[in-house]
Amino acid sequence: MWVVDFPMFEFNEDEKRWDALHHPFTAPVGTVEELQSNPGEALSKGYDLVLNGVELGGGSIRIHDQQMQSSVLELLGISEQQAEDKFGFLLEALQFGCPPHGGIAFGIDRMAALMCGEESIREVIAFPKTSSGNCPLTNAPSTIDADQLADVHVQVVVPGEDE
Repeated sequence: MWVVDFPMFEFNEDEKRWDALHHPFTAPVGTVEELQSNPGEALSKGYDLVLNGVELGGGSIRIHDQQMQSSVLELLGISEQQAEDKFGFLLEALQFGCPPHGGIAFGIDRMAALMCGEESIREVIAFPKTSSGNCPLTNAPSTIDADQLADVHVQVVVPGEDE
């Protein structure tokens, strides 16, 4: 079953602002003016694929208009300067035109677990992680030596230690 007509935003009572329900690049249904006048009623062009109550995949049509993208970022409380710093490349690209586009990501591991009658995807994935995110097979995450850190210009700062 396809699930559609998700709300575009949800209001964050603690922070008194709107949050994107899916992500800030999901296209809303309607115009910029409709979005700005009533963000709480805006629907997104997001979708999920569900089988027997299990989400198998999800995705959305993406925003392909610079004015709409800027409006969504503004509604989320992202200043023009923050938008430029974080997403300037995208906003600039959208000025030159972009066709409508979208995507979907399927949870192959979820499908395999469902077909095998397993409760957890850990029973069907090739390299399961522990609940803390460690990989017993590869011992990941592991330490990185100083030369590797220097190659990528990363400095490790441990809170509480003198620098």
